[in-house]
Amino acid sequence: MGLPCEIQFYDVLDPQQLRASKPFLSIPIEGSKVTTALWGPFEEYMITGHENGEMCQYDTKTGELVLSIKEHNKQINDIQGSKDLTMIVSASKDTTAKLFDTSTLDHLKTYKTERPVNSAAISPIKDHVVLGGGQEAMEVTTTSTRIGKFDARFFSLVFEEEFARVKGHFGPINTVVFHPDGRSYASGGEDGFIRVHNFDQSYFEHNFEL
Repeated sequence: MGLPCEIQFYDVLDPQQLRASKPFLSIPIEGSKVTTALWGPFEEYMITGHENGEMCQYDTKTGELVLSIKEHNKQINDIQGSKDLTMIVSASKDTTAKLFDTSTLDHLKTYKTERPVNSAAISPIKDHVVLGGGQEAMEVTTTSTRIGKFDARFFSLVFEEEFARVKGHFGPINTVVFHPDGRSYASGGEDGFIRVHNFDQSYFEHNFEL
């Protein structure tokens, strides 16, 4: 549309801002555009993922750039936080998901796959991460579900090792999220389906990190 990339903040309790489409704060983005964003603790800053693999922190009062790192070499598709927001996990087209300290953006862990990762989420009750992705959507019709690798994949948060896969989607997984109680997760795919999976009792009885 020929418009520059911006982060816009609206007060949803002020209907005038919404009707007039006039945010109370706009942050112009120089360079690579923002592809995903997440509030930081206490809404003091915004964490953004960018098309070039960069991750940034912006002060939500002044709009100033606080931190900038580049651990991914391709587009970041998703950023999600842990239950207490001390950690965040990013999902990237470079076939990895990475764990970071929320406040410092220090890189902590890497979860490697052989396909683009569209989404990643941290369990609120166990040291687990779930990843979803698959090949590019435009290529799905030319391959089988086995080759496309459309499984949700579970990794140990600490040891970075994969311990389980869940099949079901016949297209790339676009988003994954844990239920707040940690006893189930949902995934949404390019196939148009939302799948809700409830963990059985063995998931809670076994220590998959060992």
